[in-house]
Amino acid sequence: SQGKDDYRLEGPFTQGNLTVFLIHGKDKIKGETFITLQEALVQKKVIVRETRSVNELSIENISSQEVYVQSGDIVKGGQQDRMMAVDLILPPRSGRIPIAAFCVENGRWSQRGSEQVTVFNSSANVVASREVKLAAKMKGSQGEVWREVSVAQDKLSANVGTRVNGNASPTSFQLALENKDVQANADGYIKTLANIVDGKPDVIGYVFAINGKVNSADVYASSALFKKLWPKLLKASAIEAVAELHRGEKFDAPKPSDVKGFLDDSSKGPEKQKDVSGRVQMVTRETEENVFFETRDRAKSDTWVHRNYIKKN
Repeated sequence: SQGKDDYRLEGPFTQGNLTVFLIHGKDKIKGETFITLQEALVQKKVIVRETRSVNELSIENISSQEVYVQSGDIVKGGQQDRMMAVDLILPPRSGRIPIAAFCVENGRWSQRGSEQVTVFNSSANVVASREVKLAAKMKGSQGEVWREVSVAQDKLSANVGTRVNGNASPTSFQLALENKDVQANADGYIKTLANIVDGKPDVIGYVFAINGKVNSADVYASSALFKKLWPKLLKASAIEAVAELHRGEKFDAPKPSDVKGFLDDSSKGPEKQKDVSGRVQMVTRETEENVFFETRDRAKSDTWVHRNYIKKN
């Protein structure tokens, strides 16, 4: 059950320098699916609190539903914007649970504008940089995360033709992702690709490539969960494509066999297990070229809920 299971690839779907392959497969989790962190924050079902520690937040589910938090989710507000470092599943009325986080804004440790300083109010974006994800998930380095956020901001600025760093906090990745010129550039990709999942009940994930090179993949245990996350995931892939755009350069989309090879290789490395919470276990496998993260849910007989495949270079 480690590798690709019975994935069927569909694609390529290409817009500009971004190519997407959809992954079709069977749902592992039937029935009631999780609500996402963004849904839970909007509906005031989850409270994400500041802990005064840069690399830890406290999260509490006050609803009767299960909440899925994904590593790379950015929470906005508090003393500094953070990205979640791990996937987490919050049981109903969970009480306060600590969650590892990385700061994606290194200049601020104070209130920003009218935002609340003790809690975080939204999670509309996911980190739009493979390098930031690798710095957080594979290297576990706050310094590397800040460095790669800065690199991503510079690339976005160069390609949209204006400084994307927000005045309220120039080091905030979140404010750069909200920049209107960044959004306008990303919208071209999103408009073309957003509806490729429509009417497909067995789509459980996607692989994306930028400039013809495979970047990453995300696969889920249920089509319903993937479709809830799809707009956020696609937006991040589109923004990363904007950052990596080399105007006038031609490239070929990767072949399905390249994508299959990437998925197969990623899940071949030796398995390392780590308990994220009493309920969630993260399994990591690393090969020379790729790294694979699998989130397992003990409450669902160790079924995997999310698989993330990342090309290392």
